[in-house]
Formats: sequence, C-alpha cells, structure tokens
Amino acid sequence: MDYEALRFIWWLLIGVLLIGFVVTDGFDMGVAALLKVLGKNNDERRVMINAIAPHWDGNQVWLITAGGALFAAWPTVYAASFSGFYIALMLTLFALFLRPIGFEYRAKIDSEIWRSRWDWALTAGSAIPALIFGVAFGNLLQGVPFYFDDILRLHYTGSFWALLNPFALLAGVLSLLMIVNHGATYLQLKTEAELKARSEKLSALLAPVCAAIFVLAGVWLFLAVDGYSVTSLIDTNGANRTTEKTVLISAGAWFTNYDKWPLLWLAPALGVAGFLVCALASKTRRHISAFISSSLAIAMVVLTAGVSMFPFVMPSSSTPAHSLTMWDATASETTLMIMFVVACIFVPLILAYTGWSYFVMRGRLNEQHIRDNSHSLY
Repeated sequence: MDYEALRFIWWLLIGVLLIGFVVTDGFDMGVAALLKVLGKNNDERRVMINAIAPHWDGNQVWLITAGGALFAAWPTVYAASFSGFYIALMLTLFALFLRPIGFEYRAKIDSEIWRSRWDWALTAGSAIPALIFGVAFGNLLQGVPFYFDDILRLHYTGSFWALLNPFALLAGVLSLLMIVNHGATYLQLKTEAELKARSEKLSALLAPVCAAIFVLAGVWLFLAVDGYSVTSLIDTNGANRTTEKTVLISAGAWFTNYDKWPLLWLAPALGVAGFLVCALASKTRRHISAFISSSLAIAMVVLTAGVSMFPFVMPSSSTPAHSLTMWDATASETTLMIMFVVACIFVPLILAYTGWSYFVMRGRLNEQHIRDNSHSLY
C-alpha cells in the first residue's frame, strides 16, 4: 500500500468517524437539547435523560477519536483549525463540560429551581456544540483566512465574529435542527404516551425543514460562494509540500467533483430523501424507519460536504496556494500505516461492543418505571 492510497484511506476513515459521531452522539445531544421543549414535567425529563443515559458517554468517544485521528493523521490541519477556530472550539469544549455535570448533579437536590437550571445547562451543552459544528463547516466551504510564512509558521488573519457570517449561520441552523430532529426520532423509539406523540409531531415538522435548508444551502453554495480547485499539485505520493501548488478560486468550483463523478449526486439526493422519509415515517408512527432515515440523512449531509470539498480539507481564503488538502497535510507514511493497522483491529471491536450495548439496553421507558426506580436512575 503506497503513501497516496494511505492518505485517501485516512480521508475516508476520518469521514467515517465524523459520521459515527453525528449519528450516535447526535441523537443524545438532540434529546438533551429538547429537555425544556418536549419534557413538560420532571418525570418526563427524567425519562428523556435516562433514555440516553446508557449511551451518551460512549457516543462521545466518537468525537474524541475523530479529534485524535485528526491530530495524528493530519497534524497541520489540526494546528490550523485550532488556530483559526480557537474561541469557537473553546466554547464547544466548555459547553460539552456541562453535559456530564448536568447528568450527575440535576437530581442531587430536591428543588425545582435547581433541576431547571441543570436542565438549561444540559440544553445549552448539547445545542451550542451542534450549532458551532455547523458554523465551522460553513466557514470551511467559504475558505478560512490563514497563510504560512517562509518557515511554515501559520498565521490566522480572521476573527471570531467573522465566522458568524450568513452562510455559516445557515449551516449552523441546519446542523442544530437535524440533530434535534434526530433526537426526536430516538425518543420515538424509547418513550411512550404523550412524550412519544410529541416527538412524532416535532420530527414530522422538523425533517422537511431540514430538507429545505439543505437544498437552500446547496443553491447558495452554487450561486454565491466561490469554490476551490487544484490546478497543479507537486508529487502527491511523496513528502508534504504544503505551499507548492496552484489553487484556483471560481464560482461553482465545489460542484466540480459531481461533474467528474455523477454518482456522487447520490449523497445529497439521499440526504434530502432521508429527511422526507423521516417526516413521513414519524407521521405514520413507523419509529424504526424514522430513526434509520434520520441517521441516513445526517450521514449524507456530512458526506456531501466532504465530497464537495475533496481533496481540500481546509482551504485558505488569504493565500489559496496554502490551502490544506489530503495530499499535502498528512503525517508520515509510517504513522498512517501504523494507525491503519490499529484501526483495522480495534474499530470492528468497538462497533461490535457498541451494537451489543444497544441491544442489551433496548426497550422503552415510561414515567412509572422512573418513579419505581427513583433512587437508581438519573
């Protein structure tokens, strides 16, 4: 296996990790974000919390693993992203801190005000990261203002407030709404009575909105956002030469890959179809179909962003030739090979264990079960 093949494989594997994160951690973040929306009393909110309690910490590992893989496989991208998105990433980190604390502490004191404050903390700790992740992808598609000097020190020329531009905010809203919708489909599987009914209604409403925003973002990207394309690249199978390429910025360039490989249109098409099927399944109370179609839809949204940008990982709006691609921002061949062997061994084991845990924890929760086990559950 040569260096070029390993680079492409790790582009795929990091994509798989990101999809694994949005599909698994997405539903528990969505449930927590809905605590103050769907939960009308403490018992219902406890049902929602305990529906995700066995899985949320394990789901979080997908994000940690993706971050670790990014650091090891694409160290330059890791460094550039933490420089450019430092404040946004710190906000995400501090928001995520609220989740484990909220789960553990909301029931420590028998006070409605105490519980309500922790419920808001859980809502913020789940909604804010979902919003920021979408804003980050929106900015990647527009290019990030950075460049390298003569000794390859990275300089970021933007600001935090510049990240909050209209297109990025639209991407953030899409990210938040599809995560919330995903949480609602999970509640359809795990709850009963009024809570399940409200989840069905919410998903039937939100899923078509997600489809519409996804299409709107695609049209906006084609008409108003300039894309990037590599016109010359130095030795893709050799050492990294981050600044030695020619990059062209032009309207519609993010759709070049779809012209080359028309089969890629399946990704956005399945994304839109997944949201629409999710809405129909929620309306007709086909809960498993609703959850599967929601999972497919958000996976296709991530895949669409990835294949649109390929081979770019972090384009530069300041100096386009310094844009980071999967061909010139990777770790060494030895590092990628060692990581590949480790991934081949442990990823199937993790998937098997995760599947087993979901099987063991299957079944619905209701308010009576929560009251009967009030001292052993969250």
